[in-house]
Amino acid sequence: MFQWLSANLPTILVALVILTVCTLIIVKMIRDKKKGKSGCSCGCSGCAMKELCHTQNVPRPKQSDEAQKGQKS
Repeated sequence: MFQWLSANLPTILVALVILTVCTLIIVKMIRDKKKGKSGCSCGCSGCAMKELCHTQNVPRPKQSDEAQKGQKS
């Protein structure tokens, strides 16, 4: 067991470093998303995809009466 561990120690350390970096990146992205920051940090005024990023700020079209009746059934 110790022989295998010592033979693979560099690989294990590199994998742990990569895993740690990826985890920190994901945590930062989640925190930024909760704070309302965009992913590119350049602002959304000129972005073509701003409607998809900030869907909570975009008013949704109202459904027709037939579509609402279909959902209630």
